[in-house]
Amino acid sequence: MREASKNRKSKETDITVKLNIDGSGESKINSGIGFLDHMLELFAFWGHFDLEVTTSEADLKVDIHHTNEDLGIVLGQVFKEALGDKAGINRLGSMSVPMEDVTANVAVDISGRGSFKLDLLGKAVAYPLAQGEEKYKMEYAEHFFEAFAKQLGMNLNIKIDNPNPDLHATLEPVFKALGKALDIATQIDPRRKGIPSTKGVID
Repeated sequence: MREASKNRKSKETDITVKLNIDGSGESKINSGIGFLDHMLELFAFWGHFDLEVTTSEADLKVDIHHTNEDLGIVLGQVFKEALGDKAGINRLGSMSVPMEDVTANVAVDISGRGSFKLDLLGKAVAYPLAQGEEKYKMEYAEHFFEAFAKQLGMNLNIKIDNPNPDLHATLEPVFKALGKALDIATQIDPRRKGIPSTKGVID
């Protein structure tokens, strides 16, 4: 079982994440950001990851920026630890998920080189300033994805076809697609006897 647990405490947040990559999609998530909790529940369900998130301290009275980004950091770290030396994994994964007129296309490469790119396919979308009680914004999602990708060492590219002014309708298929793509990338290929890199190592 590829499992890991990580606690990260700073002057601003105290976050604990527990992960089982080879789970059944069960989740218990309480970050203090209701909208993000819902997105991560979708991510865990469609990725078949058992995921538990607990935020003991957070400066939510200021805003949600630190908690949102720090959770991305810890999630990336716990995935990296659970994957170990990454021997046998597919490494690559991609998935397209529609939701009404929105289609999210997510591609990942667990290469050891963390990077993130979001492409709205040239469409300028005026997202509302507030989504949910915590006033979640698209820029928060970008910060979360970037922190997650860099800490895991994952190349994460997201393209959204026909993004909707309703942020929920736009991000829900993204988190579903990310779960599916990462599930594919983290699964073991029985034909792969070692680390999936011609270099022989993935940092």
